[in-house]
Amino acid sequence: MKRIKTAILGATGMIGQNYLYLLLNHPWFQITSLTGGESAGKKYGSTGKWLMSPDIPEQFKDVIVKPTEPKDVDADLVFSALPTSIAKIMEPKFAEAGFHIISDSSAFRPYDDVPVVIPEVNPDHLSIIDFQKRRRKWDGFIVSNPNCTALGLTIALKPIHDLLTINKVVVTTMQALSGAGFPGVPSLSIIDNIIPFIAEEEDKIQLEPCKILGSIEGDRIKPADIKVEASCNRVPTIDGHLESVYIETKERVDVDRVKDTLISFKGKPQELKLPMASAQPIIVREEEDRPQPHLDRLAGSVPGMSVTVGRIRRGSDVNSLWLHVLSHNTIRGGSGSSILLGELMVALRMI
Repeated sequence: MKRIKTAILGATGMIGQNYLYLLLNHPWFQITSLTGGESAGKKYGSTGKWLMSPDIPEQFKDVIVKPTEPKDVDADLVFSALPTSIAKIMEPKFAEAGFHIISDSSAFRPYDDVPVVIPEVNPDHLSIIDFQKRRRKWDGFIVSNPNCTALGLTIALKPIHDLLTINKVVVTTMQALSGAGFPGVPSLSIIDNIIPFIAEEEDKIQLEPCKILGSIEGDRIKPADIKVEASCNRVPTIDGHLESVYIETKERVDVDRVKDTLISFKGKPQELKLPMASAQPIIVREEEDRPQPHLDRLAGSVPGMSVTVGRIRRGSDVNSLWLHVLSHNTIRGGSGSSILLGELMVALRMI
């Protein structure tokens, strides 16, 4: 197939570098535009510290960074790594100009006409795009990637949600430093320490899984009727968000059946054999001390694209369940999931 022209907005930041790194040898997508703010007009190799591998890829060192403006971008698909404050302004301009945008920003996730999509979980929500374009009079569209922590949690919840009626979820997160971007948390604040607060994170985790697990009603997404409570902590690991999850259900919990359901879970990306799709989206560990970020964050046939679930056990109530969830926050919870979403939309001929 002819490779699709692809742009990265905000290409010089940590998320933008992640996109560039994962897209380097992608069989479907060809990077044709890199944009930045203060870096516009400079060679990409001179725009700042490269964080992904020993050296900036040779083919991009001399590429001129373009301004983040629709008239300066030549692409059929746009991955947005813009900060939220800038995304609120620029992403609608690109959508109005006819660009197909997959955004890592939280700017438009709360809106009822902007789908927040995990390819294995709710690809049907992409049908909202037609309504979005009519309502906003855009030739293009915006689709959002979820919050990195909410994404791992929701993938683990999806097969359980299909099996049982979930009434309540209580989650305590242990989130890696890379989730704070670069330069992130000051070293003297996090070494030998845990910070029991991450600004705005708990609200996202309490709202986004319900939207993603919700159903389409007319031109709207009706959120799932699940009460989610979250407490978020920054911990001194580099990559990999670990979550301790307590679930209350309407029905009696059969732990072995839950495990089988998680193990057998597959989605549209696995059916279509998309390039970024891990063969096993959920990996279940039976060891009593797994998952661990150091050992499991790169799990999966596509490294980092599987969510690992362990310590699956019933709570003190027969209608309750405990488990731990681990996901790689910058791959599965970030650019990797967005790229997978782009692949899905190409496969469905939406791009």
